[in-house]
Parts: sequence; structure tokens; C-alpha cells
Amino acid sequence: MKRSFVFIAAALFIADAGAHGLWTEQRRGNIEIVYGHGAEDDAFKPEKISGAWAFDRAGKMIPVTVERLTDHARLKPLKAPALIGVALDNGAWSQTPDKQWINQGRTQVTNSTQSLHALKYSLAIYQEGVKLPALDHLKMIIRPEVDPLTVGPGKPLPVRVLVDGKPAAGVKLIGDYRSAPHQISATTDDEGRAQVIVRNEGLNIIAAQTSVPVKGDKNIESRSLFTSLTFAGEPHHE
Repeated sequence: MKRSFVFIAAALFIADAGAHGLWTEQRRGNIEIVYGHGAEDDAFKPEKISGAWAFDRAGKMIPVTVERLTDHARLKPLKAPALIGVALDNGAWSQTPDKQWINQGRTQVTNSTQSLHALKYSLAIYQEGVKLPALDHLKMIIRPEVDPLTVGPGKPLPVRVLVDGKPAAGVKLIGDYRSAPHQISATTDDEGRAQVIVRNEGLNIIAAQTSVPVKGDKNIESRSLFTSLTFAGEPHHE
């Protein structure tokens, strides 16, 4: 029997609980954390960034600090990173009978019809030839199986989706989260694998989300997980 986990289909495009994704972009010489959906780029509470990890091309960790600004956050690695992982904990959310979402668990929203814990992750690759570390802090991850910086626009990138370190079957992948956030490009097989066409010469944001049931927690009944993989489709030329 193949060791793969089948998760509930990603269908939590709901209010602040699950509709927004997470990724990083280089802006004005800084690595900015972006919380948004498609073309939307929204403000967020910077204290919700629960972790950031930077690595060099050999997969060795680089110290990185999170600069928490008024309405967003940026990353300050000690030196230029080859890759960066980020986690955002959006907390517990409960839906009321009138379909409103409240940023609290079901112990505080006693009439909730469903309650979840929203967690968002991002992996950005900046340099060719990087050796991917374990990245266990990212509970959902899209791991490229070849160097995405060497594939090129219009060509397929093989990836593997892992949830809690295990292959996730049946996960839908969005090939261009910014420009086409509802367009499914591929679905993972029993081993968590899929091929996604590289869409852009510039920034590519491949995204996925799913829901994992939680038992024995009085506050939530599931985890809503979002993850993204970002990289440039072609090398930058002056």
C-alpha cells in the first residue's frame, strides 16, 4: 500500500479564514512578505508571522530577522539567501450560522457551524543550484523536484506536495496565483506529485491549499493550510 495521505479537497476560499495566501517578493531592495489573493495585496498584523528561515545555496541556515512594520512585515537575512521559508499563523476562525467568520475558536463562538485553524506557508527560491533542506517547519510545502530556475516558461516543473512531511494526494495546484488564483493547473497523484507549467518569465507563484481534520481539540475541527512556491521564470538581465 502506497504511503500517501488523501486530504479534503481545497475548498476554503472563505473570508479572512482561508481566502488569502502568503508569498514573498523583492520590493525596493527588500524581501517583503505579501498576504493577499490574486492581485490583492492586503495589510496584515505582522505579529502573525510565526517563523522565517533563510538558507544559502548549500542548504546551510542563514540568520534572518523579521522586521514587523505597521501593516506588514519584511525579512532581513544576514546575507543574500538562496531560499527563504515563511510561516503565518492566522489563528482560529469560526463560522456563525449567518455565514460570518470570526477570528476566534468555537469555545468563544458557541454557535459556530465550523471552526478551523488557518496556517499559511511560503517557500521562495532565489538562486540556481540550491540544495533544499528538510524545511520541517513548513507543515505544507510544494517541493520542486528539479531546480525551478532552470526550467523556463512554458515548460513543466515537477513538484511534490507534502503535508506534515507526508505525500498529499488529490491536492489542486494553482499555477499562477497572482494572475489566475482560481485556475487549477494540476492535481497531485497518490505520491503527492504533479507537473505544473511555468507561466511567467518574471515571478511565478504556484499555490495550493487543503484542509486536514483535527480530533480531540475543543477549539477547532480542522487545519486550513495554504502554501506557495515562488521563483523567477528566467534569469534577470540588465
